[in-house]
Amino acid sequence: MTGYTMLRNGGAGNGGQTCMLRWSNRIRLTWLSFTLFIILVFFPLIAHYYLTTLDEADEAGKRIFGPRAGSELCEVKHVLDLCRIRESVSEELLQLEAKRQELNSEIAKLNLKIEACKKSIENAKQDLLQLKNVISQTEHSYKELMAQNQPKLSLPIRLLPEKDDAGLPPPKAQRSCRLHNCFDYSRCPLTSGFPVYVYDSDQFAFGSYLDPLVKQAFQATARANVYVTDNADIACLYVILVGEMQEPAVLRPSDLEKQLSSLPHWRADGHNHVILSLSRKWDTQNLLYNVSTGRAMVAQSTFYAAQYRPGFDLVVSPLVHAMSEPNFMEIPPQVPVKRKYLFTFQGEKIESLRSSLQEARSFEEEMEGDPPADYDDRIIATLKAVQDSKLDQVLVEFTCKNQPRPSLPTEWALCGEREDRLELLKLSTFALIITPGDPRLLVSAGCAARLFEALEVGAVPVVLGEHVQLPYQDVLQWSEAALVVPKPRVTEVHFLLRSLSDSDLLAMRRQGRFLWETYFSTTDSIFSTVLAVIRTRIQIPAAPIREEAAAEIPHRSGKAAGTDPNMADTGDLDLGPVETEPPYASPKYLRNFTLTVTDLYRSWNSAPGPFHLFPHTPFDPVLPSEAKFLGSGTGFRPIGGGAGGSGKEFQAALGGNVPREQFTVVMLTYEREEVLMNSLERLNGLPYLNKVVVVWNSPKLPSEDLVWPDIGVPIMVVRTEKNSLNNRFLPWNEIETEAILSIDDDAHLRHDEIMFGFRVWREARDRIVGFPGRYHAWDIPHQSWLYNSNYSCELSMVLTGAAFFHKYYAYLYSYVMPQAIRDMVDEYINCEDIAMNFLVSHITRKPPIKVTSRWTFRCPGCPQALSHDDSHFHERHKCINFFVKVYGYMPLLYTQFRVDSVLFKTRLPHDKTKCFKFI
Repeated sequence: MTGYTMLRNGGAGNGGQTCMLRWSNRIRLTWLSFTLFIILVFFPLIAHYYLTTLDEADEAGKRIFGPRAGSELCEVKHVLDLCRIRESVSEELLQLEAKRQELNSEIAKLNLKIEACKKSIENAKQDLLQLKNVISQTEHSYKELMAQNQPKLSLPIRLLPEKDDAGLPPPKAQRSCRLHNCFDYSRCPLTSGFPVYVYDSDQFAFGSYLDPLVKQAFQATARANVYVTDNADIACLYVILVGEMQEPAVLRPSDLEKQLSSLPHWRADGHNHVILSLSRKWDTQNLLYNVSTGRAMVAQSTFYAAQYRPGFDLVVSPLVHAMSEPNFMEIPPQVPVKRKYLFTFQGEKIESLRSSLQEARSFEEEMEGDPPADYDDRIIATLKAVQDSKLDQVLVEFTCKNQPRPSLPTEWALCGEREDRLELLKLSTFALIITPGDPRLLVSAGCAARLFEALEVGAVPVVLGEHVQLPYQDVLQWSEAALVVPKPRVTEVHFLLRSLSDSDLLAMRRQGRFLWETYFSTTDSIFSTVLAVIRTRIQIPAAPIREEAAAEIPHRSGKAAGTDPNMADTGDLDLGPVETEPPYASPKYLRNFTLTVTDLYRSWNSAPGPFHLFPHTPFDPVLPSEAKFLGSGTGFRPIGGGAGGSGKEFQAALGGNVPREQFTVVMLTYEREEVLMNSLERLNGLPYLNKVVVVWNSPKLPSEDLVWPDIGVPIMVVRTEKNSLNNRFLPWNEIETEAILSIDDDAHLRHDEIMFGFRVWREARDRIVGFPGRYHAWDIPHQSWLYNSNYSCELSMVLTGAAFFHKYYAYLYSYVMPQAIRDMVDEYINCEDIAMNFLVSHITRKPPIKVTSRWTFRCPGCPQALSHDDSHFHERHKCINFFVKVYGYMPLLYTQFRVDSVLFKTRLPHDKTKCFKFI
């Protein structure tokens, strides 16, 4: 303490004490370091030694300390889980490493592919650019070729005259009016569509004098006509109804003339106007006689020679069924051909024309010379002699038992009531019609009434007097339905009537029924015929027939077609090259603007006459008796000899004279989704198929989960308004081909059979060409017709459950065929195929064509169809007999002809140069 105190106080001996202090500190540090070394080195060694010695002293299996193997260490409970985790992580790391290496390898490969695709894209772009250049050059070459071979045509510029046009140069006289000098063609361009404006007669004074029934019927049909327009400024034609007048009504000619001149669009002379006078009574007077009609056309049932302007005015039929449709069930059948009386006539002669027109000074002044000889006395004597000879049973009466019907002078008045006259005509093979004694009365309402009644009940008219003007004589071929005999040949009439064969007589009766039903029977047919005659005269094409707008049902496609071998069975026939280009439609009818010029006087059988009352279809507008269809071509392919004709070329060619054509499948279905899907799958890969139209006849829509097959062509599912078998034949606007293959959803046809049927139809386009054949038979005990489905050596029907037909027949079935037939189809839910066969046979007078030898086409395992019901055949018996009553005769024709190609199952060598097409 003393030394330490001395150091702090800086006392004596400080230097020695400082050295001691430093030496003491060093000793302490050295000792501390040695001590720590001993503790850190020797103590662990000693501990290790003792622990090792302790383990060796114990049993080997009970060592606690000392080195242990890895597996032994994992047996320790608290370390076991850690070991497992380590092993799992190790395995995952190994797997991830392997995957990483694989992905790196795939990335490298994909990079190579990307480079290759980039190169391919560049090459494809170059190829596409080259193809575009080739297409552009080809189109340019095609345009140049077309410009060299075809004149440059375009639609004419439509020139409408001013509303207050000055009119045409006046003709020399009103009687000299013809189309070229009294009709303004500038109001009716070819592309105008023939708009017609109809005046409302109630807005004029003479409208109060009109017969209410005639006026009401005319107004109803005018509203429904396709050509009628409300815009008078663009109208081509103006129609005004002036007759028939009510009984007490008396309208002076001067008053009527003033009222006509006051029409808003009369334009001083009435050009492009039609004055229509409809006769409902037989004693209708000549209302427009002594009335100045200017340049307006006159359409009525009675004309004097001084009044009628040939090629300009129109002789129309009387309006018998003003407010009702004719009852087809009351019309007598057209067979038997011969009836009780060979010919009949009932009538009574009225005073002369000259004595009844003394007050008409203008008419008397126009008569030149003496009236011609009156043959009525010779006619009476000759017909009485035929009746007295009793060579044939005839009935002629020249004096009415009761008061004769009022009539015009010099004409033969009608006897009795209409019902009595019809009953007599039903017993008459021919009906005599004696024209007025003075030829200056060209036609009268009474004469037209005799003609109308004769056609209605099927008595062939025999008109005595060639000077008479029959209704629409300039456009209708009356020689096909009536005999027009000059009065000097009255002594030869009996010989002429007996010389007609039964087939000619039946053909005339059938054509007369067609003329009556189409052009004379109703108000609508009379008005439509008047417009059709004028439209045909001025060479304007008819408006297209409306098509049924298809209400498509959305559906999901994408199901691949099945691999059932039956679905792709092509048989032994090589189908030829499959169409690789997309579906294309049949060409539209291109002759609409020239048809009225070139075919004005073409003869028809039972089709819509030489002028077209019915509007055109987008395809073939009419069905002539010779069946010249659109696209029939002009080239002929040699059958034998020369180049071609071998088996290979025949099987590889589509056949026919049309180079390119496809067909549309129309399939009717009702709540059989599985059967329908199978049938659609069987169409996969079918050549020349344009599209499939599925007519969904059920009110219940298809299931949303239903996946439709992808067959390579569009499938259009059409919703119908009601469940009707008539929907099978609706002319859907989605059908863009002339050829229709109507097929049931359970029909099983091979591709080779379909293709062969298509080939045959292309060479018989006016026929039904199909597979299941049936025939009708006469049941002698019950005196009725029967439907027969047994195998037979002949047939008269091909069922439309598997048949080809032209789309035009769909228009005729839906719009022209009598409604009574479609109503019966709906009533029985049956017979639509029979109705189509009746229609086609009635029009063409040809039987259908059956192809292949098979008679059964139902798919195996399909659910039972309606045709298996016991009542099915009884209903079809009733249908046939009902259809015969509607048509008036049995139109079906028997045939023992079946088309089977010699090459259908025959393999011929390539060098075979002769073969026959059909047997």
